[in-house]
Amino acid sequence: MSAVVTPLPSAEPRRLGLKVMVRALKVDASIGFYDHEHGRLQPLVVDVELDLGDAPVERLTDTLDYDGVARIVRELAAGPHIALIETFAERTAIACLADPRVLSVVVRVEKPGAIPDAAAAACEVAYSR
Repeated sequence: MSAVVTPLPSAEPRRLGLKVMVRALKVDASIGFYDHEHGRLQPLVVDVELDLGDAPVERLTDTLDYDGVARIVRELAAGPHIALIETFAERTAIACLADPRVLSVVVRVEKPGAIPDAAAAACEVAYSR
């Protein structure tokens, strides 16, 4: 005699989180520690990843404006000289956390051509609430 197996009821899917990203945003910034880097713009490539948690997203107002994230990066790049890409990344991250929906943020900044024979110098910073 074979046993009848009754399947367990399937649980409703549960979203674990939502991440919003702006990837490979190219900007020119007055950036660099060395004297020869002052007074000229240099290219940066910026990635921003924002964790919005598990809140439902039904309307545009439930999520972040990608253009707003890009605007943060562009305004920082257009501002006064910054010595380090680490500082650029941290300022970007802190500005993104001004939005209370953002639970955590990861910012990666690449400086192409900064090192001979390397694609880029880069840093990554992460913050959370």
